[in-house]
Amino acid sequence: MNTHIAQVEIIVYKIVNAEPQFLLLKRVPERGSFWQPVTGGVHKNEDLLSAAKRELFEETQIKDYINFLNDVHYFEFHDDEQGMLKEYVYGVEVNEKIDVKLSLEHSEKKWCTINEALELLKFDTNKDAFKKLYKLLTIKD
Repeated sequence: MNTHIAQVEIIVYKIVNAEPQFLLLKRVPERGSFWQPVTGGVHKNEDLLSAAKRELFEETQIKDYINFLNDVHYFEFHDDEQGMLKEYVYGVEVNEKIDVKLSLEHSEKKWCTINEALELLKFDTNKDAFKKLYKLLTIKD
């Protein structure tokens, strides 16, 4: 039985010395102990953007941001409890001095370069989303 109508993934980044750094969160042992971006479910009667902003705040206490990028990436995956789910990826730029406060879902936080993030991320779907966002952020006119 589906408890969420979809999932959102929010890749938080800041620009340091003209290069993006990405926030990864490590899930607590009871939830797998793996690194990931902010993720969460979209509740019934909630739009995707509202869910993304809610999850961002719940997992990091971030409510102020510079830019919120929509339509970064989209994919579908199978969840053992909920079946097939759609996940919509957003990018959120924050001030380089942002204070991130973790929820009880995560034990650690880390700011990473794109290469560090790709090494730490567990799922290929997350890696693909990071690569797409990185390309969007580094395309030169």
